[in-house]
Amino acid sequence: MNDILVKIDMTGEGEFRAITGLKVNSINLSAESVDVTSLESAGGWREIMGGAGIKSVEISGSGVFQDAASDKRVRQIFVDGETPDFHVVIPDFGTIKGAFQVVSIEYSEGLNEWATYALSLSSAGRIFIHRDENIELIDDEKAEKI
Repeated sequence: MNDILVKIDMTGEGEFRAITGLKVNSINLSAESVDVTSLESAGGWREIMGGAGIKSVEISGSGVFQDAASDKRVRQIFVDGETPDFHVVIPDFGTIKGAFQVVSIEYSEGLNEWATYALSLSSAGRIFIHRDENIELIDDEKAEKI
């Protein structure tokens, strides 16, 4: 899971376009637990409420923007605090779809004097993970598809 393709809704109306390929630093799928332990918990063991935690996805990596328009769009999303829909395509895994916030962008000089960047995305709403066969892995309403 080294290289991923990042697509973004360029207009807010479902016009997805590849903005970059990333060398992945990390992808974190997280589900926080809700502790419901009480004095009555059996043997004093911690109890967790199933399905009640907060789910999130964090993605970070580095690469080169596809073009100036992609760079401009990502910078505008960051400055305005927008949370547009992204499609993050991960070979041999699937596609992560949903709203993300650009939480950081770091620019640096890369190889052959190309400007490179590091990008971090944080989920900002409901996230869907589709296998290449379009099977949902994360979704509370099994019938809904993106």
